[in-house]
Amino acid sequence: MIDLGLLREEREKVIALLKKKEPTFDAQGLADLDIQQRALRADVEALRAEKNELARQGKAGITPELRERSIQISKDLKEKEALLEQVDVRFKELYLSCPNLILDDVPAGNKESNKVVKEWGSKKIFDFHVKNHVELGNELGWFDFNAAVTMTGSNFVLYKRDAVQYMYALTMFMLKNNMRHGFEPVIPPYMINEKSLEVSGNFPKFRDQVYAMPADGLYMSPTSEVNLASIYRDHIFMTQELPIRWTAWSSCFRREAGGYGSTERGLIRIHQFEKVELYTICTPEYSQDEQDRMIASAEDILQQLGLHYRISLLAAQDCSFQSAKTYDVEVWLPGQKAYYEVSSISNCTDFQARRGMLRFKVTPESKTELVHTLNGSSLALPRLMVALMETYQQADGSIAMPDILKKEGIF
Repeated sequence: MIDLGLLREEREKVIALLKKKEPTFDAQGLADLDIQQRALRADVEALRAEKNELARQGKAGITPELRERSIQISKDLKEKEALLEQVDVRFKELYLSCPNLILDDVPAGNKESNKVVKEWGSKKIFDFHVKNHVELGNELGWFDFNAAVTMTGSNFVLYKRDAVQYMYALTMFMLKNNMRHGFEPVIPPYMINEKSLEVSGNFPKFRDQVYAMPADGLYMSPTSEVNLASIYRDHIFMTQELPIRWTAWSSCFRREAGGYGSTERGLIRIHQFEKVELYTICTPEYSQDEQDRMIASAEDILQQLGLHYRISLLAAQDCSFQSAKTYDVEVWLPGQKAYYEVSSISNCTDFQARRGMLRFKVTPESKTELVHTLNGSSLALPRLMVALMETYQQADGSIAMPDILKKEGIF
């Protein structure tokens, strides 16, 4: 959630920033509801105070005037309380649907305004016909999409043979890499409750994209960011305890509302996928440094694997709901002839912290302040597998994976 104090103090600036991020969001309506809510709450408190005063006066004897005023106040109070309850519901719904404010250096616009800030390596040149990962995987017997459809449904995958070994090798390789960059490994639950999804910013806006288990009041986690954001919910840190850095491996489950195009077949976009995540909690002055650390960790992986990639600073409307600033790391997929995101690294400033009440103190006597949180994929395994298969394919249809993966001892 955004800072309501800032909205009240710099109303026009905040509304302009919200419009820059999400033009369809009713920023003016949020500001108006905030004013209406505060005015109604003041009216209710004043009426309650007057009612209590009349009750005190009545102990000395009830006069006709006192009785008449008491009846009118009770009527007015009931009406104001009912109206305040309605406004509270409308305000909370709109407030929880309000995106984070973007930082000043984020460019305006949508995807077309994203800015490439770095490229590493170059597109591999082949002297034979390049196949995509679906063709390669089918010929090698690494995937069985038909079996996945039979047992589950469309847009799921069954991994087989070397694909399984490579997935686990990649997982261990990435976790070890992230640990070298200062992140502590964790494995969170696959299921998550509603409050955790609200804290991370997934609810209420993206409720339709999450798999639900109504009988248990639980949901399949769409990303371990959701889980990690709630480890320290309602907690106050001392400054010396920060930063906290985690790297998590998990399966992720997303409904991904909307159709799947031909360019997103195979492993490009599926309902269940494995991902290694980065998550950081820090004091505000270090959040940009921590975002740089995450980017460096993700780059390290791709460079060791010898994969060509680029990094883009996302424009305001392409940033995620909870993000104030996002960099996408996009790897080149020769079989798709396109760049695809394998990591999205976001500084969420105090947006998630305000929802989850993650705070810190400089000294035991000082006032509490909100921490900053950051998250990033490091990396999304299916797309990384696609990049490796398509980049390291041989003329005979085999795949010569990088030797570094063999160091994990799985092969």
